[in-house]
Parts: sequence; structure tokens; C-alpha cells
Amino acid sequence: MNKYWFTFVAICLLAFTSFTSTPQPNIPALRKQLIQAIDHKETTDSLYHSLGLIKQPSPLITGYIGALEALKAKHTWNPYYKIKYLNDCEDSFENAITRDPRNIELRFMRFSIEHNVPGFLGYNKNLNSDKHVLIEQISLKNYEHTDRELITTAIKFLIGSRQCNPDERLTLSKQLASLN
Repeated sequence: MNKYWFTFVAICLLAFTSFTSTPQPNIPALRKQLIQAIDHKETTDSLYHSLGLIKQPSPLITGYIGALEALKAKHTWNPYYKIKYLNDCEDSFENAITRDPRNIELRFMRFSIEHNVPGFLGYNKNLNSDKHVLIEQISLKNYEHTDRELITTAIKFLIGSRQCNPDERLTLSKQLASLN
């Protein structure tokens, strides 16, 4: 009986440590690394590998993985892998946003990627929905879990993207002024 009990406890401890063995990354540090990864393939590959080790990533981490897949597409010369990574990116963001549909950071990452991918590739089908959710969540001030710097960056990016009509730009400009 004790042998079975010991085995059961050992399996439970092993399962627990496998779920918690990879710590969740520091999000502000991850944001800075992602910005560096834009111009550095090595940083992209390293971050992608380290985030891939997380057993059960949060929706936000899944979004970061998607952003890194887009950067992997940017950094590769092979057209097959460019399309593969963009498809993976699209799947990762779909998964993340399905799990956390009002997350401003997720929507902003996907919006900025789709805005920058050439339109002829067809990876811009969520631009309008992301824009509307971003404007709605920013207007509702639904960003208590997101830092001000990211909100400010998102607002400025939306205004400069030329994806917003004059009323949306005015709404965003008012929100930007209220943050200062």
C-alpha cells in the first residue's frame, strides 16, 4: 500500500513541476526584447525558443509567440518559410484572441503586424475588427492591466496608420490627451 501511495505522490509532484518548471516571463522585459527582435534574427530565434518551452502559455504569451512567428517570416529569405511562419502567426493570434478577445496588447500586436504585412499576401483580414476593439477598449479605459506606455504607443500607431476615419482619430486623440 505504501509503495502505491509513494508512486502516486511522486507522479503528482512530477506533474506539478512540469507545469511550473518554466516561469512566466516578465512582460515589460519581453516587450523590450520583442522590439529588439524586429531587427535581430538571433533575438527573434532565442525568444521564440524560450517562449516555446512554456507548457501552458497564457493568451498574451501565445500572442507574443505569434508576433515572433511574424518576425521569423521577416527574417527568413525562403518564401516557403515566410508563408509558413505567417500562417503560424495567424493561428497563434486566433488562439490567443479567442481566449482573451478584449486584450488591448494582443489586438495591437496583431493589428500592427497585419498593417505591415504586404496586402497582396491576404494577411490583413482582421485590421478592421482589431481597430474597432482597440478603439472601444481604449474609450472604455479598459486597460488597467496594460501600462500607459503601451497604450500611448498603440494610440499613436492607430492614428498614424491611416486606418482610422476622422471621428476615430478624434476619439483617439482625446484619449491620448487624457493619458498625459
